[in-house]
Parts: sequence; structure tokens; C-alpha cells
Amino acid sequence: MPDQKTMARVRKDRREGKSASTQAGEFVREEIEHIGEGKHGARSAKQAIAIGLSKARRAGVAAKPSKMASKATKKKAAQDIAASKRRASGTVAKKAAAKKAARPRTRKAS
Repeated sequence: MPDQKTMARVRKDRREGKSASTQAGEFVREEIEHIGEGKHGARSAKQAIAIGLSKARRAGVAAKPSKMASKATKKKAAQDIAASKRRASGTVAKKAAAKKAARPRTRKAS
């Protein structure tokens, strides 16, 4: 899941009309930082780019695979784009509704 700061920067780029590659670059930068911090098993910048682009596509950035990309890469990109169009499971909404229902109700005396 992308950081909130990354998502905010991407939204800002989108509002400013920046290209899809600029928007996707925010996700790639985040992944490179994570590798530097040792947050996950990816070792190289090349892996960080692949992970960042995948996250960008899943977040709705229109980052197309290059024309020179392999068949497998294009297939993975298509899967990521399809995943971005799918509706979320609604877990967040369910949790919010459960919290609201669990709150004690107070009535004002009239």
C-alpha cells in the first residue's frame, strides 16, 4: 500500500496535469527509499522501478508498458490496470459502520 504522502504528491501531480510517467515516478521514488531502509527483499533499483510502476498502475495511474517490454511484463501491466478498475472489498466502509454502530448514543434532553 502506498504511503499517504506519496498518494498526496501523485494527486497534486494529476491536478497540475503532469504526465503519467511523472505520477508513476513518485511511486518508484518511494520504493527506492524503502530499499534503502531495508523494508523489503528487493535488492536493486531495477526491482524498485518494477514494484513502483506496478503500485502506480494499481493506484490508477495510466502508466503503459513500453513497446519494447516483454510479453510477460505487458501481461502483468494489464493485470495491474484491471486491478485498479476493480472496486475495493469495502473493508474500510464496513469498519467505519461497525465503529459508528458501537458508539454509545446520547440523547439531548428537550
